[in-house]
Formats: sequence, C-alpha cells, structure tokens
Amino acid sequence: MPSSPTANALTIDVEDYFQVSAFAPHIPRSEWPIRECRVERNVDCILGMLDEHNTKATFFTLGWIAERYPELIKRIVANGHELASHGYGHERASDQTPQSFFSDIQVAKLILEDLAGYEVKGYRAPSFSIGEQNLWAFECLERAGYQYSSSIYPIKHDHYGMPNAPRHAHKIGQLLEIPATTLRFLNRNWPASGGGYFRLMPYEMSRWMIGRINNVDKLSAVFYFHPWEIDSEQPRIAGISRKTRFRHYVNIDRMEQRLHRLLGDFSWGRMDDTFLGQN
Repeated sequence: MPSSPTANALTIDVEDYFQVSAFAPHIPRSEWPIRECRVERNVDCILGMLDEHNTKATFFTLGWIAERYPELIKRIVANGHELASHGYGHERASDQTPQSFFSDIQVAKLILEDLAGYEVKGYRAPSFSIGEQNLWAFECLERAGYQYSSSIYPIKHDHYGMPNAPRHAHKIGQLLEIPATTLRFLNRNWPASGGGYFRLMPYEMSRWMIGRINNVDKLSAVFYFHPWEIDSEQPRIAGISRKTRFRHYVNIDRMEQRLHRLLGDFSWGRMDDTFLGQN
C-alpha cells in the first residue's frame, strides 16, 4: 500500500533501559542512580535522525530524567520538538492511588515546564497503565492542567490494554485521549503503534498497517518507541524471564534502520500539531 500524505504523530517515551516496568522486580529504584545511564546518547542519536528527515516529534519524558539531564531537555525543545510528560518516576498509574498519581503528574509537569519555558500539554502513562480500573486518572490529569493524554492501548495484553476503548481520539471530560494506534481486522484490534511490536513484525507488515489506517480508516496514526530500543550495546539484565528477555531485546540491532524507513515512508509530526488542531 503506498504511503499517504496523512500526518501521523511520532512519539518517543524518554526513559532509560533500567527503568522499564518489566525490569522492576530485578532493579530496585534505589539502584537507578548508580546504573550506567545511556539515555542521553540515545536521545541525541534520535535527534540527529529526526533532523536528517526534517521531522518533528513529541518526547514524553520522565521528570526523573529531566532533573538529571536538563541540557538534554533543552536540546529537545531547541530542535522544535514537543516536550510532554511521562510522569516522574515511571510508576504505573494502575499501581498508584489518586493522591499519589496526582502528585506524580503534577511534579513532572512543573519540572518539564521549568526547562521547556512553555506549558506542557500532553501526558502518557508508563506502560499504557490507564484502563477500566483506574479511569479516575483522567480527572486527575484534567485537574493538573493537561490538555491531552495518550495512555490507553485498545488491545488485550498481559500487562495493559483496554480492548473495548475507542480506537480514535476522543474526549473524556475536557481531556482529549489519543489512544495508541490499532488496526481493526478480523474482528479484533491489532497493535500498530510501534515499540516491541514494530521490532518483532517484518517492517513491511507495519508499513501496510499504518498505510491502511491512513488510507482506509482515514485516521492519523500514533507511533511510539523508546531511546533504549536503538541501543544494541545496552547492558543485559540478569535473572529476567525468557519472555521478558525476548520482548526487550528482539531485533534491537535492526531498529534504527527500520525507523529510517518509517520516517521516509510516511508523514510525521508532533502530537499537539497533529491532534489538538483537529478538536
């Protein structure tokens, strides 16, 4: 299927390899400050890639990262990309109370806004961890001053997902929820948003899915990935299960090449430019 002129949203979840939710049982938060940090080199590589393709993106960034790498955050902003929130410490929304969640998203927003010099409009929950059991999170986001969220994945997954949620951008109160992109096919939703699925599937399958979403569904796609997904030299974590090891490391050495193809095959932009102007 040929590429479409439809503008899609390119997003990066800015966290380091040791902050991945699946590694939480193996890497306590107390070890984060002493782990080898690779997020700065990886984000700088992504910035170069985006500049090469003349593409702007949205960086959903942890407050924890922003505090430690303020100059990196300023480079993201200086390059014309949107800075958005990924919370403070990559704690799943589903593991928090309404009170602790509100504090987390408020602190992260203030840290990011201080560095960006403008209002942070968007939020993405770590591991897409807003679902049917914690819909109260949207009221917290609205109260904290966010304008949009990209925190629901309308699929069935062992760690997240809300398969019956709308596949398109929709209002929840005054907040715009922009779900991770899925393709409706054979009476179910198939993940078409990036991340591990993009690494696992042949590139041609991802290209076909996004093209169909643009040309048949007439929707803008939301694509996401993490800086650690382009880093084949990251430290290997001991003691993790075979499933976790496969999900995290599969085809990491091919990711950068695939991203270059993706950036060339479709039109990409920031979340705010792609969606807020439509609603």
